[in-house]
Amino acid sequence: MESSNRTMVTYFVLKGITNVPRLEVPISLLVLLMYLLTLGGNMTILLLVCSEPQLHTPMYFFLCNLSVLDISSSTATLHRIFVLFFTGDNRISVFGCMTQIFMFLTLTTDQLLLLAAMSFDRYVAVCDPMHYSMVMNRTVCALLAASSWLLGIVEISPIFWTISGFSCYRSNEINHFLCDIIPLMKLSCNDKSFLELYLFTEGYFVGCFCPFLMTFVSYVLIIITILKIPSSNGRRKTFYTCSSHLTVVVLLYATLVIQYLSPNSTNSLESNKLFSLFNTATVPLLNPLVYSLKNNNVKSALRRRLRLCKLMF
Repeated sequence: MESSNRTMVTYFVLKGITNVPRLEVPISLLVLLMYLLTLGGNMTILLLVCSEPQLHTPMYFFLCNLSVLDISSSTATLHRIFVLFFTGDNRISVFGCMTQIFMFLTLTTDQLLLLAAMSFDRYVAVCDPMHYSMVMNRTVCALLAASSWLLGIVEISPIFWTISGFSCYRSNEINHFLCDIIPLMKLSCNDKSFLELYLFTEGYFVGCFCPFLMTFVSYVLIIITILKIPSSNGRRKTFYTCSSHLTVVVLLYATLVIQYLSPNSTNSLESNKLFSLFNTATVPLLNPLVYSLKNNNVKSALRRRLRLCKLMF
């Protein structure tokens, strides 16, 4: 289909990770390895938290939700790379493309909201430890987790219905390894004024800025509380309990800001693909590594499970 044509399409063609053919196979194999490690790491977190009574706390309950999100997000966004690698088919139906955009945006929004809920949990643990068990009870934790999942669906649904109504495209070739909102908007010749306004108000402000503000305020209050601790050892231990979550927050927000809010995000689709790959393949892999390497409770639980496996076999 020529780029000058403006017509209805029945499928899109994903151009892949790179425009250099000789790099497609090694990069795809690397992404496959990272995906398998992501599955293994997050499944390990889930099994550890479920099997270890000492990890049955609000912090690890939210960590389990984050692991499920990581598995879901990487599967929903990377599977087209594997389809192309194993079958050579780079086509995706229009409905499949819209569904992938919906899943990607929804799961990303869910992650931001869940990280905000986790920051509130850390705030209560550090700033009001005497009432922690009362404030962060099972009902509150379940409501925070359920709200994180549901609000993402509610917020992204209007985007899905809007792009589903697009009927005119300049081309059916998407210069990406997944269906993303920015390259699709560049291809569409429909009126995008509502979508652009909604993305700015709901997507960037409500979906990104509000969770960021909640996370930022929580950590400002946490840092103020930590600075009031008289001993340096006490300050270090208290901050260490938040360091894993803070590392994950910085990783995710930094990637999203570079990918969607930097001036180049609307101009350079090649750089957008690189940051999308980092966001969808690397961040879900780093999350379980960060929590396992920086969290003493997770490390001790993992050692106990490994010793138990040795005794059994």
